[in-house]
Amino acid sequence: MSSTAKFLAKRQNREGGVGTNKKAIPFKKQDYQSLKRQCLERKTLFYDLNFPAVSESLGYNDLGPNSTKVQGVEWKRPKELCANPQFIVDGAKRTDICQGELGDCWLLAAIASLTLNHNVLWRVVPPDQSFSDGYAGIFHFQFWQYGEWVDVVIDDRLPTRNGKLLFVCSAERSEFWSALLEKAYAKLHGSYEALIFGKVTEGFKDFTGGIAEDYELSKAPPDLFKIIKKALRLGSLLGCSIDATSAHEKVTKVKLVEGHAYSVTGAEEVHYHRRPVQLVRLRNPWGDTEWTGAWSDNSSEWNYVRLEEKARLNYSADDGEFWMAYSDFVRHFSRLEICNLTPDTLTSEEVSRWNYCQFDGTWKVGSTAGGCGSNKATFSSNPQFVIKLKDVDDDPYDGEDGCTLLVGLMQKYKRKDKRIGRSLNAIGFVIYEVPDEYKGRNNVHLGSDVLLYKRPVAGIKDFTKQREICKRFKLPPGEYVIIPSTYEPNREGSFILRVFTEKKAAASPMDVNITANILKDRISDINVDTSYKQLFMQFAGNDSELSVVELQQMLKNFVAKRTDIKSDGFSRETCHHIIRLLDKDGNGKLGLVEFHTLWIKIQRYLEIFKKSDADKSGTMSSYEMRDALKYAGFQVNGEVLQVIISRYANKQQAIYFDNFVGCLINLEILFKTFQLFKNNTGKMELDILQWLCLAL
Repeated sequence: MSSTAKFLAKRQNREGGVGTNKKAIPFKKQDYQSLKRQCLERKTLFYDLNFPAVSESLGYNDLGPNSTKVQGVEWKRPKELCANPQFIVDGAKRTDICQGELGDCWLLAAIASLTLNHNVLWRVVPPDQSFSDGYAGIFHFQFWQYGEWVDVVIDDRLPTRNGKLLFVCSAERSEFWSALLEKAYAKLHGSYEALIFGKVTEGFKDFTGGIAEDYELSKAPPDLFKIIKKALRLGSLLGCSIDATSAHEKVTKVKLVEGHAYSVTGAEEVHYHRRPVQLVRLRNPWGDTEWTGAWSDNSSEWNYVRLEEKARLNYSADDGEFWMAYSDFVRHFSRLEICNLTPDTLTSEEVSRWNYCQFDGTWKVGSTAGGCGSNKATFSSNPQFVIKLKDVDDDPYDGEDGCTLLVGLMQKYKRKDKRIGRSLNAIGFVIYEVPDEYKGRNNVHLGSDVLLYKRPVAGIKDFTKQREICKRFKLPPGEYVIIPSTYEPNREGSFILRVFTEKKAAASPMDVNITANILKDRISDINVDTSYKQLFMQFAGNDSELSVVELQQMLKNFVAKRTDIKSDGFSRETCHHIIRLLDKDGNGKLGLVEFHTLWIKIQRYLEIFKKSDADKSGTMSSYEMRDALKYAGFQVNGEVLQVIISRYANKQQAIYFDNFVGCLINLEILFKTFQLFKNNTGKMELDILQWLCLAL
């Protein structure tokens, strides 16, 4: 099956709900229920051949097969490590996540925050799993990956050394859900080593499908404490960190760890000497090494707090979790990360929800990889998405009317590409107000004639090589177009654009409509003058008709005489398509009137081609193809344009005249075929005979 067919089938599945958390896609086509049933029937334990218990699953460099760090590692099932292993003991808690020898504290901080909201947790960790009833050595977990949920199956063989888990473990030695979750996440990304280094928000997003905001605490907005409290109340996941001052994690004098990720698990006000004080609660995924400053466990400040407040805040447990004053928090920590959840994640009807939409897209060389706004010739070719903001926010936190939106741009496959040394693209986006003449339309694509003379109203200032960039904006009601791009042109990649708004807002690709306005050439024997007849008879056979071979020779002769266009000569396939379009009597050849129709088409196509050949090179740049198609009467979207460029452009992304003609002829055939076979729902239905006859 071609990649295009797979893409279209995948999109059709999404329309049927496949890829949601309730219909997660089996990762590597491994279906948990069927695999478990097979193991139970055979009375065997599951062995995962897609992520085997071998050194390659540990890593490729620092944890590679020749690394001293993996010496003595043995893979063991929990029943080999303790007498009575449990999946979850007394509910999933933050203390179930203690870091091992893997530098994935960012991931563990995200898991710890996940335990604060069990409705969210059970979406990732299906709770109906155990080491007793129906045990078959197989477990599964669900993660959000680039717009869809996947179900990852693993066996329960875990890396150990000297009888102890090598990586994450629970404070309760017989509990294994967190270790198995870490393994499933490692499988998703190819190895355990792929999990080294990251941002807490990456884990947040993969556990919820939410969108994350970053706050630099040295520049914290005055109302950030209110934002933290509201975010926790809405079930958002929060993490924070201190910038590293050395290559390794460093413990400061007040027992905070630089270069390390923490979870933010609470925000409250207490009365200290009868004055309100803002406190935040943090958790170190190590399970120990707690802050020793003001408001730490058993510090003197607690002696002057009301008894009922002390009891409510549970401030003295030695578990890696601690309170500190908000003022100390913004002074000691470098950044805060908040993951806002999608509407389907929240189950309570008492909380407000973001409105949410997402779009898949690709940057393809020659069609949609236009680069940033500095690339004037190609910038407008980037994918474009329109959003219509109508209603202003209720009770704005900053006191100013407007429409709040969060825009996130994520590039795909970051951690898998680490193994092969592929770097990320520098990505960003800009937002323009839609010109008045284009408002209310979704059949346009803003060109350089618009974008080069308008200033963006918002966007990302600096393009960065991150998995996702996200920014909060407040704009007046209106229509806006969001243009995501790489910094450099001709950089390929796949992306997801996500938009969260406080109020409902309609959003769609800018050029969603696909239409054709094909000119009808009404020609009869009376219209055919002597010059056309002479040209026709020069190449027609004794039957006074043009066969495929004769038509090919005639067209090659035509382009060979011209110095203003380049051509490889018309292929036999193109000539077949021409006859297929124009042959009225079905004999597989062109008569005189049919040939005259073709010649008028070619003259019109030649005029469009030369008009689009801006540098008079005799070829047309692939980036000019969109406008050329529009001149010919075809409105296509970005997806169709990418297929056209991959089919008709050469390695230099140039389009020769013969390929341009072949493209327009083929488009006309496809549009006319669709009109013949479409039903009342606007879709085609074909049986196998019809499909094969048309496709062949």
